[in-house]
Amino acid sequence: MNRMRSMKDVPREDMLIHGHGACPGCGYAATAKNIAKMLGPNTVVYVPASCLVVFGAIYPYSSWKIPYLYTAFENTGAVTTGIKAALRRRHIDATVVGMAGDGGTFDIGLQALSGAAERNEDIIYVCLDNEAYMNTGIQRSSATPFGAWTTTTPVGLEVKGNRRFKKDIARIAADHDVPYVATLSVAHFTDFVRKVQKAKETRGFRFLHCLTPCIPGWRIEPSIGVSINRLAVDTGMWTLYEVENGVPKVTYRPKTMVPVTEYLKLQGRFRHISEADARELQAWLCEKWRVHYGEDAPVPPCVLPPQEDVLGHDGDTLYGI
Repeated sequence: MNRMRSMKDVPREDMLIHGHGACPGCGYAATAKNIAKMLGPNTVVYVPASCLVVFGAIYPYSSWKIPYLYTAFENTGAVTTGIKAALRRRHIDATVVGMAGDGGTFDIGLQALSGAAERNEDIIYVCLDNEAYMNTGIQRSSATPFGAWTTTTPVGLEVKGNRRFKKDIARIAADHDVPYVATLSVAHFTDFVRKVQKAKETRGFRFLHCLTPCIPGWRIEPSIGVSINRLAVDTGMWTLYEVENGVPKVTYRPKTMVPVTEYLKLQGRFRHISEADARELQAWLCEKWRVHYGEDAPVPPCVLPPQEDVLGHDGDTLYGI
């Protein structure tokens, strides 16, 4: 692929085409479609149990124009390793990509992910993160943000939503000393395309972590998925960065920090959230801002510096960022 100089250079041919069964406005579908488009026709895609299996290829039909395989929930790292080995044995040079959800990456598939990363397998691992097990009924995963309602973190008199903060899976992947790790958002499309292109051109294990809003799971309007992605970055809920051969780089920094309440109020999964929980989440984000950008977050919304390291870090910035 030639280096992209403008949006006119983005490939026109879709590899995940019309006719699939995704919800209108689905962030999962939009992200998978654009990644597959950038990777091109010389690609083999593997998908474990996830929404993408259900809406992308319902037997005997398929919306994929490229070779597509599916097995069990936890196997993305292992199966993509095997696919690449089989192609190598037959002297076929093709891109192998696994597209798994947050449940199949953060939780159930973490062991296979870690194994493939540690061996530096020549694959692209894409985590399509909609922050819960959406396909099986909106159950909590370790990607679910603090305060969010799910069917396994319900809102009651004593406990109101998820009480844990999101696992930093991209940092975990980068700690395996792999060639390339990046976070992506379709709302920042030039950054998105550049990172997919870089992953395609790199050899060894590559990890792309993508925020993919879920319409029914997040209780949002189908038309605002891209806006939600943009607000996630502007509030600090999602940071756009890459780690290339161990060297970190923030790839987009908001001009200012938008209060997290602007993000929460658009999503039904947070409609119950108390003022105290919103303050706790804001404090966590203010510390996250300092860790990622290397300076204190703006005042407001960060009125006071955090009294403790709410991220659980030792005071160092993320890879020196």
